[in-house]
Amino acid sequence: MTRVLLADDQDLVRHGLRMILELGGIEVVGEAADGEQAVAAAVELSPDVVLMDLRMPRMDGVDATRRIVAASHARVLALTTFDVDQLVVDALRAGAVGFLLKDVTAAGLLDAVRRAAAGEPVVAPAVLARMMHHFSARPPTPPRPPPGFDQLSDREREVLALVGAGRSNTEIADELFVSMATVKTHVRHIFAKLDLQNRAQAVVAARDAGLEPPAG
Repeated sequence: MTRVLLADDQDLVRHGLRMILELGGIEVVGEAADGEQAVAAAVELSPDVVLMDLRMPRMDGVDATRRIVAASHARVLALTTFDVDQLVVDALRAGAVGFLLKDVTAAGLLDAVRRAAAGEPVVAPAVLARMMHHFSARPPTPPRPPPGFDQLSDREREVLALVGAGRSNTEIADELFVSMATVKTHVRHIFAKLDLQNRAQAVVAARDAGLEPPAG
């Protein structure tokens, strides 16, 4: 059975999440009302998934995510009332495997938690589209390449730039005139070298590195 830790400073939200998860056959092993409690509980209880509110007292969800990822094997799903904002991007940068809006349906919540626990992608294409909008609406920032970036080949950097621009594997294959299998191999190597778990994290890594897709 999938084991989940709930981290949210609102009792009502935690109660609602618990009801949905338990009715769906998912075990809630603990609750936390702030980031510090969440980190301690994650280390003590070893959940498979942490549902992490990003706006909490004492320690916010981004810092808590970073510490949980470093100290445990739990996969963190960020929870937010807002759409894609800077806290969401920071949470993905800190190691969250994805994020959910708090108005997610019960079925969507259960599916996301099960996918996260199984190590599967949990970020929908529509979410990636909103991330593209978030980045395009903000002024450029100085590049800060992620750890492992210097290990990427020129071709891998080219592929990462296209992932960062929201291209699918099929679109990348067509644009670079290579096979789908070749693209998948490059993406797998990129994810391994940069310690990425999904395309949302890859988008953030590409933007951090200042990569732009090739012209033409």
